[in-house]
Parts: sequence; structure tokens; C-alpha cells
Amino acid sequence: MKLTCRLVILCCLLWGTAPLVASTEHQVRATNVDITVDAQLDEAAWDTATVVDLPWETWPGDTVPAKIKTEVLFTYDSRNLYIAARCFDPEPDKIRARLTDRDNAFQDDWVGVVLDTFNDGRRAFEFFVNPLGVQMDLFLDDVNNSEDEAWNALWESAGRVTEIGYIVEMAIPFSSLRFPDTNGAPQTWGFDAMRTYPREHRYRFRRIEQDRDKDCYICQLEKLTGFEGISPGLNLEVVPTVVGTQFDAARPGSEGLQSGDAESELGLTVKWGITPNLTVNATYNPDFSQVEADAAQLDVNNAFALFFPETRPFFLEDADFFDTPINAVYTRTVADPDAGIKLTGKVGRHGIGVFGAVDTVTQITIPGSQRSRFASLNQEHQAAVLRYRMDVGERSNIGVLFTGREGENGDYYNRVGGIDGLWRLSDADTIRVQALASQTQYPDEIVDRFDQSEGELTDHALSLAYNHNTREWSWNVRYFDFGSDFRADSGFLPRVDYKQVIAGLTRRWYPEDTDESWWNEIGLGGDWDLTEDQEGQQLEREFEFWSWIGLDNQTWINFGSGGRTRFFRGRDFPGERFVWAEYSTQLNKTVRGGISARMNNDTIDFSNVQPADSYAIEPWFRFDIGKHIRVNLSHDFEELEVAGGRLFTANLTEMRFVYQFNKRFFVRLITQYFDLDREPSNYSFNVDQRVQDLFNQVLVSYKLNARTVFYLGYSDAYIADDERTDLVQQNRALFTKVGYAFTW
Repeated sequence: MKLTCRLVILCCLLWGTAPLVASTEHQVRATNVDITVDAQLDEAAWDTATVVDLPWETWPGDTVPAKIKTEVLFTYDSRNLYIAARCFDPEPDKIRARLTDRDNAFQDDWVGVVLDTFNDGRRAFEFFVNPLGVQMDLFLDDVNNSEDEAWNALWESAGRVTEIGYIVEMAIPFSSLRFPDTNGAPQTWGFDAMRTYPREHRYRFRRIEQDRDKDCYICQLEKLTGFEGISPGLNLEVVPTVVGTQFDAARPGSEGLQSGDAESELGLTVKWGITPNLTVNATYNPDFSQVEADAAQLDVNNAFALFFPETRPFFLEDADFFDTPINAVYTRTVADPDAGIKLTGKVGRHGIGVFGAVDTVTQITIPGSQRSRFASLNQEHQAAVLRYRMDVGERSNIGVLFTGREGENGDYYNRVGGIDGLWRLSDADTIRVQALASQTQYPDEIVDRFDQSEGELTDHALSLAYNHNTREWSWNVRYFDFGSDFRADSGFLPRVDYKQVIAGLTRRWYPEDTDESWWNEIGLGGDWDLTEDQEGQQLEREFEFWSWIGLDNQTWINFGSGGRTRFFRGRDFPGERFVWAEYSTQLNKTVRGGISARMNNDTIDFSNVQPADSYAIEPWFRFDIGKHIRVNLSHDFEELEVAGGRLFTANLTEMRFVYQFNKRFFVRLITQYFDLDREPSNYSFNVDQRVQDLFNQVLVSYKLNARTVFYLGYSDAYIADDERTDLVQQNRALFTKVGYAFTW
């Protein structure tokens, strides 16, 4: 911990920032004319609106004149910010526009804006619309280099294709934004307007002259000034929900499925903007069921737990407030809460995030240096997270984090606390540091079953990274130190008891004239890493090289190769070599596809602790058929061979079919099929020769907006093994949910 303290003190003493460059300002004028969001732009308010063009192509060209004309218009009244765009196109028949669910039209043409409402160069709201009015909203965090597609606001949009291109129109309520409280005085916001134009390349046009030598985007935005007298109003949202379920399952010793009881529950979620920049969310008896089925992942021959992204709206709201270099907050550890509350916001330089939940399920990942295991306690617990972050200078910050879990029986707890910071040395160079300490006590059942130490476990974690990123060069050096008894049960941390150093270098090349070139980007890079446990035992030493090239038709080819030496469960595995390749392309306006392949020689069979060779292939396709149908097909194949021959062959196939009737209404079918074929004689323990799983889900969805929803769904699951050679149904479920958002 002495090293941790010295590093933190050094960062605080040297804290500095690079100044923001002065940006062009645009005055936005108010209107008292009522505007109907219909993409007609026939109201008088648009005649006096502020108009900006998008003069620059920033991809694949590097700030060269845009190929086509785009006009973006701004005005506002006391309730809404109004934005419109006229997107001219010399070949309107090539416009890509489909009806999809919200946040799912990024492969189309689209246009929109980026709004830094606090004008601090750190975070921004993004609002994009495709030519048919499909909404896409995101939250962009330059501090953590993340873009959150799961953030959802309540706003209106419309779009239509014309003979000269397309037109979109948006009305964004001020109650859906956060901004400083200026008591009605004028405000200044950072902004950019952008458009994507997917043809032979995915052209990107912007308002700003983006400098790729700066390792930030929001810091380069231009400014919108005006917005006198605006306020979010009461900013109160109340969403009551009704959920109904019927679950039938197979029972041991009986044939067929046994019917479960039909159940219904009432829930309530309340969102209140206490101030324009502080919001509280509270939920009682929430529906945290997985309406969005997790994407299938092949979980065979893995030493550590797989990561699945959060999909539940309550936890997705303002999730960026809890991001830190170490993944100490992973909200899927809250499995089945009775209630939850969250407070998030920013006042001046000070950002705060707090949430708490009472969870009826206690799930624990037991981490280690070479594998992770999963445990579940038959008791509820209380979970809490507190996050504070202070902006320092223009674009640096320092923060503190605390997470806690307390079991109801008093024999289990986990508490984590520490500090973190980001120091920007220049436009291209950053240092990130986080230091944490934990206290953990497990009940006797965990201590005995997983061979954990009795009494309280205490330990530390440290993450330190230096990054340099410019248009042509990137390099980084990272250091991690996780004590053997460190635990972060509110986060996703399947590995502890190790120290690791990683150093990497990447070089990129671009053509001088992208219009005349057959390629648009070439890259070459590599890294080296060394991992040891806390006792000094080397766990891994690896080097890897990679390269890529971008071609016409949105084609990308990636290739990599490397080698490593590993130590696993008392045995050395030297001389591993691996090679991988990826290819993806836009075959035509309807079909996009790709394939990836990987081969590892002298890798590890983690189940039997023996050398093995592995082969994996993953093809995938996306079909956009007309305006209404999308089909995604993917297949994962993996085979592992050992000295005695084939160990297993695994296949995982997923199909997602969606028929989108309009912007709000769709029907979706998901089918996932898993087939594992083993050779039992090559295992050191008893296994089934054949295991098959089949999962199906049908969902009918109607969304008036992001919160007012109706779902009706059906799912079932089948399994086969050596005892049940044919697929036998294990369960089926029928579920429905109705939620309506009342706003003031």
C-alpha cells in the first residue's frame, strides 16, 4: 500500500490540465410559434431558426470538405429544444432507412447532434434520427472513453425521404436533459452536428474540424449560446407497471411439465429531477426480468466467468457515474431486488452517484489467480454504492468510491473503498490511477465449500495506466496489482492474486486522398505482458502482434499472431502459439456478414489440466429485408484436441428474427441451440458424451416511448443428454408487462 499512497500523492501534486481551444459560437433564438414534429418544417419558427452546415468529412477523410450538403437548424421555446436537418443526397434511391426499434438504426443513414450541456468538455448527450424518424440516444463520456447506448430519454422525432434527400425533426424536452441552474440567465452549451452516409464507406460529416491528434472529442465542440429562461419544470416521472407470469417446469419423477401458478405483481418507478442537475430514481417491486435475452456465448473451456452487459432500465440510467478503471460496480450482481433507489447528478465541478437496493438473492463470484467460481447464499442482502467525482482544471478529475453488501444473517459482508483519478498531461497523454481496499467476511458454508480463509479478509487493488493517442501513433503502459484476498462482490472481478504489466504500441496509416485510394486505413501494432501471482510465481508471459486494413464496401480485415507461456494449477504450459483473423463486409444494401477464426497450438484444457490444440470459427450474417425485416444469424464452432484425440466439439447457433411494423411495434423471435459432443475417454472425470440445449423466445413489443411499454412474450427450453437422447422440454413461460409513464 505504500506504493499506492506515493502514486496518489504524486498525481495530486502534479495535477494539471491542457486548456480548451476557443470555439465558434452560434446564437440560438427562441420562438413562440407552436411546432408540430412531422418532418415538414412548414412552421414560421424554422424561417428564423439558427442554421449551421456540416462542412467537414472526418471519416474516412481527415477533415476534408464534405461531399454532400447538410443543414441543421436550432430553435427553442420554454419547454423544448427543437432541431431539424435537411440532408441533401444526389442519389436518394441509395438512402438506407429501415423501421427498427429505438437505438437500433446505426447501420442506416442518420443525422443528429451532440450536446455538452454543462460545457465542461467531459460528457455529452447524443440524439440521432434515421430518415424514417427512428430514435437513437446515447450518453458519451470522454472521461471514461465510453458511449452508453442504453441511456434513454423521452423526446419526439420524425423523418421522411424526399426527392432531394431526407428531412428529420426533433423536439427534446428540457426535462429530458441536465444542465446548470442559471436562474433563467443565458447558457452556453458545447455542440456538434453530425451525419453518417453509408455507401462504399461509412462517411461521417461533422460541424467541427475534428483533430485526431487530440485524445478527446467533446473538448473540441463548438458552442451554442442562448436558452434564456429555460428550466426542466417539475421534471417528475411516475411509471406504474403490471407484470403477469406463468411458469411451467419439469419435475423429477414425473412426465411432462407441471403447471405453475399464474402470478401478477404491481410495481412502481418514480423519477424526480430535484434540480436541473440532480435526479433521484426510486423503484418498488420492480420488474427486473430479462425482456432482452442475453446474446449467446460459448462457455466451454473457460477458466473465468463470462461478462454479460446490463440490460435493465433502472440500472442503466446514469450508469456512467459509477464507471471507474477497476470494474468495481457491476449492477447485475443485484439479481432480484424488492426495492431500489438512486441519486445522480452534477453540481458545478462535483458529480455524485448513490444507489441502494434490498436484494432477495445473494450471488457471489469467488475469484482467484487462475480461475473463478460461483456461489449463491440463501439469504437476502442490502447493497449500496456511493460515488463522488470532482473535476479538476479543464479536463482532469479525482474521485472516491465505496461499495457495500451486508447479508441479513450478519455472517456475510463485503466493503470496498478507495480513490481514483485522471490526469491529462497533454491533448494526447493521460494517466489514470485507482487504488481500492476491501473487507470481506464469508459465512461458514462458503469458507468450507470453496476453501476460503476464516474471519475477515482484507486486501488491496491498484490500477495504473499511461496512454498516448494521436492520429498515427498510440502507446500505453498499464500496471495492475490485485491482492489475493481482495474482493469486489458488487463488481465484476473474477481474477485476483496477481500482478500484471502490459506495454503496447500501435501505428496507423491513412491515404492522402481517400476518394482515389482503394484503402482507407492500415494499422500495425503489438503488446507484451507479464503476469505473476502475489508469491512471485509467473502465471503468464505473452507477446502479440496485430494488423488491420479498411477497404471499400465497408470491408475490414484483421489479423493477429502471438505466443505465450502459462502456469495453471501447478503445471507449466510453455510454447503456446496462436493466430487469428477476422473479415467483415457490406455485401450489398441488404446483407452484411463476416467471419472470424482462431487457432491455438499447445494451449490448455482447463478441465483436465493438460495440453491441447483448439480451433474456433465464428461466421455471422445480418439481413435487412425491405423496411420491416431484420434477420441476424451467427454460429460459434470450437474443437479441442488433446494427446488422446478429440476432447470435445461445441456448436452454438443463434437466430434473431424481427418484423418491425412501425417505429413502435415489433415482433421478435430468438432461437439459441447449443450442441456439445465430448469424447469421455479423454476426460479425467465422468461426463455425458452429448449435451444439447434449445432456447426459444417470442416477444411482442409496443413502445409509445422509452418508458410507456407493452410486452407479451413466450419462452421455452429443451435439453438432451446421455439419459435423454432426444430434446425434452424443461420449462415454458408466458409473461406480460404493461407500464405507462406519467410526466409533469
